Amino acid sequence: MKVAALFSGGKDSTMAIYKAIKSGDNVEYLISMISENPHSYMFHVPNIHITDLLSEAMDIPIVNMATKGEKEKELEDLRNILSLLKAAGVEGIYSGALSSTYQKSRIDKICEELGLISYAPLWHLDPKEYMLEIIELGFEVIITSVSAEGFDESFLGRKIDKDLIKVLEKLHGKYHIHLAFEGGEAETLVLDGPLFKKKIKIIKSKTLWEGDSGSLVVEDARLVDKQ
Repeated sequence: MKVAALFSGGKDSTMAIYKAIKSGDNVEYLISMISENPHSYMFHVPNIHITDLLSEAMDIPIVNMATKGEKEKELEDLRNILSLLKAAGVEGIYSGALSSTYQKSRIDKICEELGLISYAPLWHLDPKEYMLEIIELGFEVIITSVSAEGFDESFLGRKIDKDLIKVLEKLHGKYHIHLAFEGGEAETLVLDGPLFKKKIKIIKSKTLWEGDSGSLVVEDARLVDKQ
């Protein structure tokens, strides 16, 4: 089946693409929604500008769609791009929804109205098992923003590995954070993985911190050969 995938450059959308390919679907396009609003209800914002490079790394074409990121109105922008992709032969849409009914229900509704099939292969996976699967498959993922009690600046740029999961379990016990960050506690960026022909190397970045939240902004990155 010809499909497209909503893609932010983070772990969940990248894993959804991996699941799509493993299931035998042909991922024709990545869809990157570029929101002007850093607090979009629907779309991932941190380092969204890196998705073009990630598209090249995976050798899958990308379609960028600008949106003002206004609540509910941003859905019309999503509807418009999905309608165009359906006209181009796409039959289904993959998303990286884990447990956010707000996001999944709206994607499902738009797909139903357009006659597209909505796939959410990560839906309601056990958070710890899911994070371990990311590691075991060989994805290299870093944290690029944090905004929850228990996180500090030291988490920015930190790689997701088994040691981090142990730390997250402690934070979950104390602050009830979602182990896979589905509550918005953190955002991520994928630098390498089994889908990648080349990997991302961050050349220059800066840390922004305000109050109890912050982000790692990638200012320059490039593709390099995998070892």
